[in-house]
Amino acid sequence: MQFERTTVIWQRVEGALVFGAILLSFLFGYKLAYPWWALVLIFFAPDLSFLAYLFGKKVGSFAYNFVHSYGLGLVILVLGASSDSYAQFTVGALITGHAGFDRMLGYGLKMPSGFHDTHLGRLGK
Repeated sequence: MQFERTTVIWQRVEGALVFGAILLSFLFGYKLAYPWWALVLIFFAPDLSFLAYLFGKKVGSFAYNFVHSYGLGLVILVLGASSDSYAQFTVGALITGHAGFDRMLGYGLKMPSGFHDTHLGRLGK
């Protein structure tokens, strides 16, 4: 039980570090490709993946986890950096930052058993 608690704490700290790194990159010197209001919309866009739960728990958890993994955001970020596309880099950074933000708040990747069952534990009471 103690191992699980320590793991959850470290994953939340990791999420905070990822979110903080992305936030700092936008605050200090990163050339913005979009206006601030578009950055906010893009940042929260991954949460729309919960709509996949309309097609069942397995489809919903897969879609949610796909867009909330660090991997998707980092792939988009690297592709943007390698092609000198500030717009693509920005989208990748925001998706990565969103994943870190969610982990920091304790929202983990979803289990196929239901939306409230996550790799960081059950959401709610």
